[in-house]
Amino acid sequence: MSSEAVADIGLVGLAVMGQNLILNIADHKYDIVAYNRTTSRVDDFLANEAKDYKNVHGAHSIAELAKKLKRPRRVILLVKAGAPVDYLIDELIEHFEPGDIIIDGGNSNFNDTNRRYKALKEKGFLFVGMGVSGGEEGARYGPSLMPGGDERAWPHIKDILQDVAAKSDGEACCDWIGPAGSGHFVKMVHNGIEYGDMQLICEAYDMMHKYLKLDNQQMSEVFAEWNKGVLDSFLIEITRDVLAYKTKKGEYAVDKVLDEAGQKGTGKWTAITALDIGMPLTLVSEAVLARCLSSIKDERTRASKVLDGPAFTEYKGDKKAFIKKLEQALYASKIISYAQGFQLIRAAGKEYGWDFNNAAIGLMWRGGCIIRSVFLGDITAAYRADPNLENLLFYPFFKDAIHKAQGDWREVVAFAVSNGIPTPCFTTALSFYDGYRSARLPANLLQAQRDYFGAHTFRVLPSEANEDFPEGKDIHINWTGHGGNISASTYSA
Repeated sequence: MSSEAVADIGLVGLAVMGQNLILNIADHKYDIVAYNRTTSRVDDFLANEAKDYKNVHGAHSIAELAKKLKRPRRVILLVKAGAPVDYLIDELIEHFEPGDIIIDGGNSNFNDTNRRYKALKEKGFLFVGMGVSGGEEGARYGPSLMPGGDERAWPHIKDILQDVAAKSDGEACCDWIGPAGSGHFVKMVHNGIEYGDMQLICEAYDMMHKYLKLDNQQMSEVFAEWNKGVLDSFLIEITRDVLAYKTKKGEYAVDKVLDEAGQKGTGKWTAITALDIGMPLTLVSEAVLARCLSSIKDERTRASKVLDGPAFTEYKGDKKAFIKKLEQALYASKIISYAQGFQLIRAAGKEYGWDFNNAAIGLMWRGGCIIRSVFLGDITAAYRADPNLENLLFYPFFKDAIHKAQGDWREVVAFAVSNGIPTPCFTTALSFYDGYRSARLPANLLQAQRDYFGAHTFRVLPSEANEDFPEGKDIHINWTGHGGNISASTYSA
């Protein structure tokens, strides 16, 4: 070991997230070395934000970084996903040795992490893809951390990561996820659920704004009240604050924000992955599409002048009673979103051979991250009670909650449709629920159509099987013929 080796861990990337995570690590009495490709940022950071920290060291090159790290070397990368990560890895392994640990803490696509994990393992390096959630404040005071990759790295990084992570009921919001890109996969699903939560909140806001004609202060008070109950969460809390915020001129700032939503891709990745695996992640997909619809502002503006719909009239009923119904509709839709998210995680475990601990994932999301909420405590309890739970909707707590809420939920969706208020996530959540609880769907007709035009074959219901329609066989009919006689050559195993 070099005599210069003084640091327990290094971090590359001195944007605000990186700086805050360094200070968090230093607060927990670990020595850490900071590096940035623009080395002047290292000097500025040491002279300003980290000036009172004797256990924060600087490096002006990857070679110097490597020399200052104790073996096995441990380094966290907090840089833009994609090519910059590959570039840094190539630089690091020139100065690192087999057995050293590289942690990618950026928002990398889990497929890229799978590739890097495999390539670095072949070279003897221990690669970890770690989801990090909580934003700048989380990085500084306790983020949610989702590490996965080469499990041999875990004993060397566990204490550091769990010390700096957020805590929920005394437990660290950080645990080992699994091999390869599993950590970044779980972070991707987290972000997808975040898309859904945000869109649901926006739809509730739109209902109150357009239908109930509440002003921003009134809506802020509604969200403040919701934050005391089943919807208690970080996103409800910040919505309360956003709606109440006024400029120096006394104007509500949110009203000045252009209604074009941005996105960085993780929600889209979640929806695409669900489609690839064949899982009905309808709510997150609609949330992504809602952002896409918002982005065609000019076209929407032109459409608003030529396409008719119901006229908005102020609600004449009991507004407080309707707000209670809206709260239940939001809660029920949120349950569906998380049920779908964990359904995707379950399917991915089978697809990629990853043995996910859903209770641990629920705990990791319970604090520090953007979707943190009281609700996630109930999810953790569900999976601790039954680690093999097929779907959250089968757990008594969530089943009862959905049963209690669905009358209000249906009424809210009906009101929105009748009054022309777009509620894609409320609506798709309810449609999924009704589809999921249907023992039989009209897909029998769809399969017959596919067989008619493309000879794609179909299988029969066990209750309808006979010698002409044998169970478990792929059958094709000439649908333009008569009588439906089927010879042995028209079906195959």
